[in-house]
Amino acid sequence: MRTVLSVILAAATTLGAMSGTTAGTIERATATFAGGCFWCMEPPFDELDGVISTTSGYTGGHKPNPTYEEVSTGTTGHTEAVQIVYEPKRISYERLLEVFWRNIDPVMPDAQFCDHGTQYRSGIFYHDEAQRRLAEESKRALEASRRFKAPIVTEIVAAGVFYPAEEYHQDYYKKNPIRYKFYRAACERDQRLAELWGKADKRGN
Repeated sequence: MRTVLSVILAAATTLGAMSGTTAGTIERATATFAGGCFWCMEPPFDELDGVISTTSGYTGGHKPNPTYEEVSTGTTGHTEAVQIVYEPKRISYERLLEVFWRNIDPVMPDAQFCDHGTQYRSGIFYHDEAQRRLAEESKRALEASRRFKAPIVTEIVAAGVFYPAEEYHQDYYKKNPIRYKFYRAACERDQRLAELWGKADKRGN
């Protein structure tokens, strides 16, 4: 019995080291979310302890290496998204999901706030089965809460190729704070978020 158990434990350890998916061995992980304008999706995640970086980009479509101009036509299949690199030991994927939901309008199809078109659709792009399960559980929990009168249309799909956006889009809210604040206010993003989620801040606190 001891020999069999030793073999099983050794195999599990080897598989964990190879895949990098055991909780004790993962140092960094990736999450990808779409919530409309990617300028507005970077700040709430940048504020979180355990988030290493956020990158604006395009995903979910069929056009290789798309430009902003191409994506903005709505013909590439891509949506604006943010890719987050984080430390699972410091912040959980569940926490990232919570922040994601609090920063989108989950009942708005093919649009977010003042931006319309499939390139602004909301979505969760999972990188493994654990993320898929947690994303689906979080969506079901929201549906069961009956918070919204309309159906939740946020898609949950496997992550594909993520194309980083042009450099001027990265950290736009830091590089161009006045223009960013004007856009966000004109889009009435915060007003709609307050209607949907109440007065909790963008981190769900």
